[in-house]
Amino acid sequence: MVGGTNGAAAEPKLKELITSIDDDKIDMLAATSVLQQRATDIRNQKVNWQSYFQSQMISQEDFNFIVAFDTHDSHKREGLLHSDPDQCAQTFLNLLGHVSKDQTLQYILVLMDDMLQEDRSRVEIFHNYANKKKESVWGPFLNLLNRQDGFITNMTSRIIAKIACWSHTPMERSDLHFYLTWLKDQLKTQNNEFIQSVARCLQMMLRIDDYRFAFVSVDGISTLLSVLSGRVNFQVQYQLIFCLWVLTFNPLLAEKMNKFNVIPILADILSDSVKEKVTRIILAVFRNLIEKPDDLQVAKEHCIAMVQCKVLKQLAILEQRKFDDEDLIGDVEFLTERLQSSVQDLSSFDEYATEVKSGRLEWSPVHKSKFWRENAQRLNEKNYELLRILIHLLETSKDPLVLSVASFDIGEYVRHYPRGKHVIEQLGGKQLVMQLLAHEDPNVRYEALLAVQKLMVHNWEYLGRQLEKEQTSDKPQPKPGAQVSGKA
Repeated sequence: MVGGTNGAAAEPKLKELITSIDDDKIDMLAATSVLQQRATDIRNQKVNWQSYFQSQMISQEDFNFIVAFDTHDSHKREGLLHSDPDQCAQTFLNLLGHVSKDQTLQYILVLMDDMLQEDRSRVEIFHNYANKKKESVWGPFLNLLNRQDGFITNMTSRIIAKIACWSHTPMERSDLHFYLTWLKDQLKTQNNEFIQSVARCLQMMLRIDDYRFAFVSVDGISTLLSVLSGRVNFQVQYQLIFCLWVLTFNPLLAEKMNKFNVIPILADILSDSVKEKVTRIILAVFRNLIEKPDDLQVAKEHCIAMVQCKVLKQLAILEQRKFDDEDLIGDVEFLTERLQSSVQDLSSFDEYATEVKSGRLEWSPVHKSKFWRENAQRLNEKNYELLRILIHLLETSKDPLVLSVASFDIGEYVRHYPRGKHVIEQLGGKQLVMQLLAHEDPNVRYEALLAVQKLMVHNWEYLGRQLEKEQTSDKPQPKPGAQVSGKA
């Protein structure tokens, strides 16, 4: 099995772990990363352990062990670890705690990382030692994340991920929260030269179910998508989308994922992608978003969202290309069949609801009077969910097209639902529409003006009915249209 051993859903099935993503292969692929390049240079530098011993910075025991262990002879290292694993843990932890020179710390961390990479079961050396000492295994490593040197913090992070994922003992909640928050903040750091290493740690951590939920709790999904929405190279794209992919193996997370707008963002990347590995991992995410949710209605909504984001068009293009990857070919066929099926079952209201939830409004066929005559009242469903989204878009969107369409829709809702004006006022929509009368874009101003007129017409028709009750029928009444033009 690849990855961690703790957690019932610790790892997706091997079939589902796309070709070429087991840890060793990923490390080979990532060998050109900044961290790996620096590690190669650091391995070639030798530390004068004698000077540390003579200056009494390390004990006789630690000196004896590190001198014997710091060798290219793997059999000798294995013998040392087998004969006295506690001394190994004690020496490495003492060195991390007492050595302050960056260059030496870098060397110690590379030595540790290589030791763990040789044999994953060695992570238990540190857990067992910490248990005997009744100390936290994480303290010495988490402290190093506060160092200024980027290589030290990221190599430490890599070691933490290995101990957290390869051990039978899961990482405790507070330490896990601290570590995942650190990773998230590193992703958000501008021009982070070690971002591939950060993403690699997350690729490991998020294969374990308990760690997935902890990552979501620190707003991790939003951070992944925020980085993916910016300009990142295809390797980082692949790694971060891989993180989304492993998250979607949990049915509950697969159901919630598109609330973060994952489908529109990945659909945009898919349309621009020229790298097969990026295309492959996006399709794998899309497939999970349909297959993994227990709620069939959510799976249906995900299909509709993909149709809305022009994924069918991209699938048609991919079908014309020749791929050797059977998983990719299978995903294209699966998604094409499911999306085409969802189009056939799609009602105009389903289509409209998906468009609104995506936040990407456009002048699609559902924005017609016929639709509103038949469906205006349905916007009251789920405590006015769609109306609230429309009004939120009026308040937050910077896209003139979105603002224009949202204004039109609110006007049509008011026109076709008798109590529409009251509802829009209660939800704060009227004021937002009126503010758009001064928008810089002429199309936005035009649609806002029409919407305001519809709001006012409704008002004057209501007042007219009240006046009819109070006044004699022969008294002349104002024409609603004439009043509207003056008010608007």
